Amino acid sequence: MRRIDARGLRLARLPFAALVACSLLVTACQRGPTAESQRLDQLQLRVDQLEKRLSLSHTNDPSDRSGKSPAGVVKSLTFRMGSQDDRLRIYWADGSTSDLPCTKEQGTWACG
Repeated sequence: MRRIDARGLRLARLPFAALVACSLLVTACQRGPTAESQRLDQLQLRVDQLEKRLSLSHTNDPSDRSGKSPAGVVKSLTFRMGSQDDRLRIYWADGSTSDLPCTKEQGTWACG
């Protein structure tokens, strides 16, 4: 029978230790998401939803959320013609604005 000295025993254990280390690393990598990472994902989703809602509300005229102009006093009017966006802009006393697209039909401007 062959006798193994201490150095040979250490070398024989090396592949086993490497195998154990690799299996621990694989197990650690395969763990599911932690509670903290799930919470962060939920918060990120909520922030994305709020940003989307906010961007949609800013693309529409704030005074025209339900398709109606605000009830109140008109502060001033401006009429733009001869540009890409011919329009009548209404400035309301509450600080909001409404834009009405305008077209020229048979020499008469129509806005609305």
